[in-house]
Amino acid sequence: MALKSTIFKAELQIADMERGYYADHALTIARHPSENDERMMARLLAFALNAGEFLEFSRGLSADDEPALWTKDLTGEIQMWIEVGLPDEKIVRRAGGRSRAVKVYCYGGHGAQLWWKSVSDKLARQDNLSVIDLPQEATRAMAKLAQRTMRLQFTIQEGEVWVTDGVESVQVQPVVWKAFAGTSAGPGK
Repeated sequence: MALKSTIFKAELQIADMERGYYADHALTIARHPSENDERMMARLLAFALNAGEFLEFSRGLSADDEPALWTKDLTGEIQMWIEVGLPDEKIVRRAGGRSRAVKVYCYGGHGAQLWWKSVSDKLARQDNLSVIDLPQEATRAMAKLAQRTMRLQFTIQEGEVWVTDGVESVQVQPVVWKAFAGTSAGPGK
């Protein structure tokens, strides 16, 4: 018998001073049976860094041809493809052809560094790609905030993110390994 996804509810209060974006989001997150709290919270962080009217979770791990998050316009065209983790470079290249912008939020410390070292040359010419590393200490600390029902506040300013559940706080300093060509894009830009 196949295992079912675990459903989480999250209320996010986002104050992104870099983009001038201030909004509340009530989200339902399906955590795939193969997904752990660290990856789920990295997905929430990626959501907060890119939050907007049309950003949504896809079927993610349940579908081979969909990212963790995406933004589509009213015609259904993919505007932004967001991967979380260490995706295969072929998936990233294919995503670059299907969307205007691709972002990869990688995490995992040394494993993420090894992944980037192995794919960076192959992805160097993909102008619509940004790769952002989420430090392992931060993603592990965020995993401890995971609850079936969460109320989280994300404050984004000067390249840093503060995440709090009202009791515990986590500071995240994403590191941009590759920015969109011709821009100085930060972690959520």
